[in-house]
Amino acid sequence: MSIKKKLTSLLSGQKTAEPVETAQKTVPEAPEPVREEILVTADRDPSQYVLELPEEHQIYQLHSQRRHEAGYLPTPRLCLDEEGLLSPETLRIELPRLRTQVTAACNARMKEARGKNKGGLGKKKRKDKDSKAKEEEQESPEQQAEGPPALDALPCFFLSADKLLAWILVFPPMRGGKELSRNQLYEALIERGIDYGVDTNLVNQLAHNERKYFNLYLVARGKPAFNGKNGNIVDNFPRVVERTLDVDEFDQVDYTALNLIRNVDQGEEICHLIKPTEGEPGRSVLNEEIPAKSGRDVPLPKGRNTEISEDGTQLLATIAGSVEFTGRSFQVNPVLEIAGDVDFSTGNLNFMGDINIRGNVLSGFTVRARGNIQVAGVVEAGSTVEAGGDLVVVKGILGDGTTTVQVHRNVFSKYVENATISVRENLQTDCIISSSIYCGGEVVVQSGRGSIMGGRVWAAKRVRANAVGSQSECKTSIHLGGNPCGSFEQEVAQREVNRLEMELERLSCQPESPVRSSLLGKAKIRLMTAEMKLRQLESRSDDAGDEEAEESGKSEDSGVGRLECAIAYPGTKIRIGSESLRLHNVERRCVITIVNDEIVVM
Repeated sequence: MSIKKKLTSLLSGQKTAEPVETAQKTVPEAPEPVREEILVTADRDPSQYVLELPEEHQIYQLHSQRRHEAGYLPTPRLCLDEEGLLSPETLRIELPRLRTQVTAACNARMKEARGKNKGGLGKKKRKDKDSKAKEEEQESPEQQAEGPPALDALPCFFLSADKLLAWILVFPPMRGGKELSRNQLYEALIERGIDYGVDTNLVNQLAHNERKYFNLYLVARGKPAFNGKNGNIVDNFPRVVERTLDVDEFDQVDYTALNLIRNVDQGEEICHLIKPTEGEPGRSVLNEEIPAKSGRDVPLPKGRNTEISEDGTQLLATIAGSVEFTGRSFQVNPVLEIAGDVDFSTGNLNFMGDINIRGNVLSGFTVRARGNIQVAGVVEAGSTVEAGGDLVVVKGILGDGTTTVQVHRNVFSKYVENATISVRENLQTDCIISSSIYCGGEVVVQSGRGSIMGGRVWAAKRVRANAVGSQSECKTSIHLGGNPCGSFEQEVAQREVNRLEMELERLSCQPESPVRSSLLGKAKIRLMTAEMKLRQLESRSDDAGDEEAEESGKSEDSGVGRLECAIAYPGTKIRIGSESLRLHNVERRCVITIVNDEIVVM
């Protein structure tokens, strides 16, 4: 039953007249309100969140007046939450607001209580001070007893900032005014507009409560609005795969356990969508609707070779292959399975997805894949491997100086010997022998033998190894910082330009013929294209050099530009930026980095 209906039913019955005191007492003038801050007590128990008012506050003046008229009266207590149902955050916000509103209500009540005492006889015309003083001397005690009119009990309501809570504070009657009644409370609620979530038990019993005056009660509580939950996507395949090699107690790594290819069957679910929920509106204590926001929808990350189910909640694979997250969407790369070696039976491979080779990559053959490449055997001399993802070679890379490997992510190999490798991120292996390594991240050679012997290792960030160089002082170069992969691409482009120039010069020396003219024209076009690519790479290299100069001062703190090894043999040359250092003695458990533009061994 709403408050309005309840009040109508109460008013329709016969009211009993309440006794009114005829004796009226003069209210002494109260001092002006004291502007002092009201102290807030915030104990851990929410029921102890109360307002502590200074003794000079107007509420105590009113309390003293009522106690003088009626006798015993409980001490004022302003507690926002007796039951501990409100959150500390809500109480923290509402206590200062309540402080201001209670102070204003007490000041208004005190002015009303003083009435005509301060202004003389009120409705009579003002007279000059001398005549007024004479009249007051001639007034009889009965006339002087005529004070301000009686004041009835006054319910005051305080609403929270979000209008979800309403408190009531009742001021007592004065000079014989009417005591608080249940009908008066319902009428005051309707007049204030509080018509939702009213605690009717409290309203019905408050008029008979001995602590009904100068006490704060939570009289109404609205219904908060609940915003809907946003949609969410649950993945069946990880979006980021951390490919780290675990070293066993024998300092060995199982390169077969990386499992780069995460297989999925056609029609298998890759991820599914949890749809957003609708918001639930709330109601304020003034019976006003509080709007709620509905949850936001999120799209399924649909990529290549995937489709969304008919109900729009599942992302399915349209082909069998390997699942990969590209940063924005899931895609399924087809997997090319090679049961044996890459040889004349298969020819060179150029595949748009992932390649899983169960055997070796034999000499002279080329394997290119847009995704990951996994080789269970060896990459032999004279072969070329290019991967758009990661490369795993279980038994190692055995080159002859012409073996070239280009990888856009990470390389994991048992060993690397006489090969040229360009890897955009990190390289991890057991041993590097007489190879040229261009690494955009870190080179880690700490498992197994853990040695770097001969050749050059150029890492943009850091090199970690057990041993660098050899006792025979073989020429080993460690280059740190810069843009290794960009330099490698520049070197390859320069070699291509040189080759085309030599070819163009050879064709120019041949006798004049239609075939010569055709070949010469094509060679010129290829040379122009190669020179344009070389210029672009040089421009990128200059930009990378500027970035390196900005970060050069951070190498010591960030770990960039460091060689960490258990032992470094003489003959090892370390270069960081434009500085270089050649070791003449054996250095054990050392860290080599640059400090104040000088390479130091720590």
